[in-house]
Amino acid sequence: MVAPMVHPVLKNGVGAFIPQCRRLVFHYCERSGSSRGMIEYLKKDLIQFAKEHPHVEVIVTPRPSKHPVIRGLYLNGKDKVVCVRNMEPTDIAGKVALLKESSGNRMKVFKKPVISTTESVRGIWSPFHAAPHKI
Repeated sequence: MVAPMVHPVLKNGVGAFIPQCRRLVFHYCERSGSSRGMIEYLKKDLIQFAKEHPHVEVIVTPRPSKHPVIRGLYLNGKDKVVCVRNMEPTDIAGKVALLKESSGNRMKVFKKPVISTTESVRGIWSPFHAAPHKI
């Protein structure tokens, strides 16, 4: 008896998603009042975050006499830094999710709603420009 072949689910790129965030670095001050929310987040929520996202390396470093920041490092070599001074742990969790889901690229401003390699010869179609139908 021949065992059935197991086919991976990689049709059209589905299943081949590569998370772009590879490292999150948490900097905080142990004595500063602006780091209070960050210290609470580190004690209560960070371990759960690290367990849920094993692909993200988590580094925690004290930085005396500085405001708390979170730095996200990405596969494309870029990084994003978010200051979280005087934030509550729930707000910090939102910033962590933002950095985790980001790609590291800068925001692009699109001047046209449609991006195309070739411009339309006739212009943009509109139902108001159509000729009336003769019956």
